[in-house]
Amino acid sequence: MTSPYRLSVLDQSPIEEGLTAADALANTLDLARACNAAGFHRYWLAEHHASPGLAGCAPEALIGPVALATQRIRIGSGGIMLPHYSPFKVAETFKMLAALAPNRIDLGLGRAPGSDQRTAYALQRDRSRRMPVDDFPNNLAETLAYLGDGLPEDHPFAVLRDTLPSGGGTIEPWLLGSSLDSAIWAAEVGLPYCIADFINSDGLPQAEHYRRNFTPSRWLDKPYVMVATWAIAGPSREEAEQLSLPARMMFYHLVRGELIPVPSVAKAQSWAAQQGDAPVRNRRTTLGTPAEVRATLDQVASDYGADEMMLVNIMPNHAARRRSYELVAAEYGLASLPQAA
Repeated sequence: MTSPYRLSVLDQSPIEEGLTAADALANTLDLARACNAAGFHRYWLAEHHASPGLAGCAPEALIGPVALATQRIRIGSGGIMLPHYSPFKVAETFKMLAALAPNRIDLGLGRAPGSDQRTAYALQRDRSRRMPVDDFPNNLAETLAYLGDGLPEDHPFAVLRDTLPSGGGTIEPWLLGSSLDSAIWAAEVGLPYCIADFINSDGLPQAEHYRRNFTPSRWLDKPYVMVATWAIAGPSREEAEQLSLPARMMFYHLVRGELIPVPSVAKAQSWAAQQGDAPVRNRRTTLGTPAEVRATLDQVASDYGADEMMLVNIMPNHAARRRSYELVAAEYGLASLPQAA
């Protein structure tokens, strides 16, 4: 049965305990190839800083290798945390990436730091002051101007648009977020909107506001909602539940300011036995057999009115993680769809 929504993947490049970032990045390339072959629509790389458990600190550096390792799947950032960057630098980098993989590059933009406040401050070039949060709309507008029609002619940076790398076709910009602010900006600017349900599963008000207030733009003529949600598929529900424990243990430590690599299932089982029902702070977890995962994803997509679902997970075993995505793809028959041809 054909799905009414597309399926995509968000990769945070998890680092298993005892392995290195190099191992995690090799796994990312392998998973991207598998998802390309399986028929997923797009593959995004996350941005997280100063984490012993996640290797994806620079999606702009990882998109190129992933794009060159695949053939048809769209590759993008999930996302570029714009407060850390110059809008011109972002536009220049993604124009270059598009030149490597024409018409396959997505630029997902976010406002969150992707880190704790100390790390966010360390990422600043100018440390004479904390970067203001409220300059995000201006930075977003400048970034889009470089990718689109350009800045006003009297703007001092207007001529820079013509210096950007050419030949890459169209870059697809997105706005990402888990708060109402992101929904407001996405609607005002007329961008496709990705809701981080795996961070905040109370995102229905954001989706409703976005659709209700959407303004058509050169980028998009009608609202388009993608929902990034946590999903783990296994041959059995019991195995899927076991594979979900390491990420639960990581999050438990994260909210206490303790960052750890991805623990083994055995270590997470021991931890879970000691903790009992640890709070998960309203994070939705879709898990089970492929049929059970699809049933839940169908319901989440229906609740949000989603045009696309983006699946994310962290597991302690790369083979099991790859298998999870392949099981979901097979359940949906993605490889037989025209987009996977």
